[in-house]
Amino acid sequence: QVQLVESGGGLVQPGGSLRLSCAASGFTFSMYTMSWYRQAPGKEREVVAAIDSNGGTIYVDSVKGRFTISRDNAKNTVYLQMNSLKPEDTAVYYCKAARVARPTYWGQGTQVTVSS
Repeated sequence: QVQLVESGGGLVQPGGSLRLSCAASGFTFSMYTMSWYRQAPGKEREVVAAIDSNGGTIYVDSVKGRFTISRDNAKNTVYLQMNSLKPEDTAVYYCKAARVARPTYWGQGTQVTVSS
């Protein structure tokens, strides 16, 4: 059974940091591109960052220099280190696993709220 379980969300003040984790099971984690998406109220879900099976990374412009995606294949876990958080980063953050010619998997999401 495939599972993606996000954790690490919460309430943080502007300028603060959070580290999200996504623990995967039920598929060959190391072969998948792992991504973090977010969805704010009333907005479409958008990709935040992704890391492929070779460790290559991409980021949406709005988080470059503030967020870092990483993966630990030994722990089947992908991380999103979020620094210098802004109120506009408030959203539900989702983990996604994708691979060509394979089903795509999503986690249930974790809420991140940036507010003073």
